[in-house]
Amino acid sequence: MHLPFDIEIGEIDYAIFPEGNDTYVVFKDGKEYVQIQKDTAAQWLKLDKETALPQFDYDQEINQIGQQIDEYLANPPVEEEEDEDLS
Repeated sequence: MHLPFDIEIGEIDYAIFPEGNDTYVVFKDGKEYVQIQKDTAAQWLKLDKETALPQFDYDQEINQIGQQIDEYLANPPVEEEEDEDLS
């Protein structure tokens, strides 16, 4: 499982918390916003807050978040290791 990470769409920052099985909890403005799940390569689904069942209505914002998640996972940032002088 991946560690939480942040994405940005326009002026909005989202915190993404992976839950496994292509399911993610998304925080927006520091508050839990939505839980999403990958359906197909181009389609992401919003999960109902009470039942956790997928909602099959098209949602452009959810798909944009999903596309950013896919891009992040395909190209994770490289963490630079600090060189320590052990002399």
